[in-house]
Amino acid sequence: MLKRLAIFDLDGTLLNTIADLAISTNQALERCGFPTHPVEDYPMYVGNGINKLFERALPNEARTEENILRIRAHFLPYYDEHNADLSTPYPGIPQLLENMQMAGIQMAVASNKYQRATEKLIRHYFPHIDFVAIFGQREGIPVKPHPQIVEDILQLLPIKKEEVIYIGDSGVDMQTALNAGVQSIGVTWGFRPREELMQHSPTYIVESAEEIEKLIIR
Repeated sequence: MLKRLAIFDLDGTLLNTIADLAISTNQALERCGFPTHPVEDYPMYVGNGINKLFERALPNEARTEENILRIRAHFLPYYDEHNADLSTPYPGIPQLLENMQMAGIQMAVASNKYQRATEKLIRHYFPHIDFVAIFGQREGIPVKPHPQIVEDILQLLPIKKEEVIYIGDSGVDMQTALNAGVQSIGVTWGFRPREELMQHSPTYIVESAEEIEKLIIR
């Protein structure tokens, strides 16, 4: 397949960030007097932005806007400082990005993580990759699966949608690609199960970074 632009999700696709997200959320919950959760619960909480993460982590009876904002106020300064403590690229991802860059394929990041953290993590873990755009959750812009984030990336480039591939690990990501009218690759190493990916009609499903390289470069 001939693609000129690959758009990557961040959490669960490029980086395994779940431990830092869990620890940061748990400390905020504890400070606000709410029960915490084991790290293995968090993959099903993330993916729709941090406010939705906090809502899912709160007890049912406590899921109010006021409590979400209280959790957010404790989460942000802690996560800003600790978001790269335990996070790590998935196997093969750094080499994949380098090989795609050498092959002349442009790359971008489209995440529901808030903008400041998205930029920090990408610059920290992939300093030598020249992404054409690094977009996280921005004020006034709807989160994925709304296609606005993809449309904003495409506005920066003279490129056709047929030349774009979107890569992510969740149903939200696959639906984002559908909504934007671009093809998608669902990755199975992330936070959500293959069954969820399949429910949202991915163009391809892969189990390794090497498979992405074979699809896009070779």
